[in-house]
Amino acid sequence: MIIDAIIAVCLIVSVLMQEGKSAGLGGLSGETDTVFSRKARGLDALLAKATVFFAILFGVITLVIAKMTA
Repeated sequence: MIIDAIIAVCLIVSVLMQEGKSAGLGGLSGETDTVFSRKARGLDALLAKATVFFAILFGVITLVIAKMTA
């Protein structure tokens, strides 16, 4: 359960460190060209992959813990 808690904290941190995907109201006036661009680059790409990894790992470990206690 301790490993599950550590992975949950890592998942939360990886989500919070990501940059927002919406352009806000600036996209309405054409100030940005990334409104519809969902391709992550650089650190954002690494954080997106880390988020998916931690989410899958969290789900698997949580299911294993549930099976062990049932």
